[in-house]
Amino acid sequence: MQWCRGIDGRVDPARIAAEVRRLADPDVICLQELAVNLPELEGNDAADQVHALAHLFEGYTTCFVSGIDVPSANGRRGFYGNVIFSRLPVGRVLRHSLPWPPAPDVRSMPRVAVEAMVEASFGPIRVICTHLEYYSGTQRAAQIRKLREIHLEATGAQFPNSEKGVFKSYPRPASAVLCGDFNMRPEDPLFEVLADEFVDAWKALNPGKPHQHTFHVHEHDEPPYCCDYVLVTKDLVPRLKTIRIDGATQASDHQPVIVELG
Repeated sequence: MQWCRGIDGRVDPARIAAEVRRLADPDVICLQELAVNLPELEGNDAADQVHALAHLFEGYTTCFVSGIDVPSANGRRGFYGNVIFSRLPVGRVLRHSLPWPPAPDVRSMPRVAVEAMVEASFGPIRVICTHLEYYSGTQRAAQIRKLREIHLEATGAQFPNSEKGVFKSYPRPASAVLCGDFNMRPEDPLFEVLADEFVDAWKALNPGKPHQHTFHVHEHDEPPYCCDYVLVTKDLVPRLKTIRIDGATQASDHQPVIVELG
């Protein structure tokens, strides 16, 4: 979302919500780069963008995770992260810190993933929304390995418990959708780390067809390419119905990916 900043430089959460509704009538919305009280960002103010969008997406459960928690210019804390909005029932929500190993030669920031257990029409699935490091390949590789570990952890057995309170068991199904800005091109060998568990929805529905560009489509400082993906566990591949990328919107510096399962 580039803190809801469009190609025109205007920061406008309401425009983001309007574009989401124009593009689809989504049950689940996964967004990256939402800012809370970070007027330091170009064109931004001190607004809580997560709260603003939650009001605009009335009837959706909000699942937010912040990788950034820092002092802000106005003496309060500033946050920056990813959010899942779901109008489908949501069970347990997990928030994962991804590795941030030393990278002394490039700038970087802590990265995170938010995982929500969602009750789809065909059964429960996990939806994981993330945003991987752009500048450091070493950090990005460590984050990909961690995402695989998170998935393998979810497929293991936990103690079943029906008691009320914090120890109560909630489903954490093996079926999963993993999506977001991976900051990786389609040919990146790091995808092989996830290949035993996940399938690229674009490749599953468009075999042999190059990925449509999702980044730098309307900014011309470098050639456009794809770095935004929706991956699904292999059991969900037969449920993939459509995938499309809207190349027209300029509400952000990335293009939205819309996937339908059923």
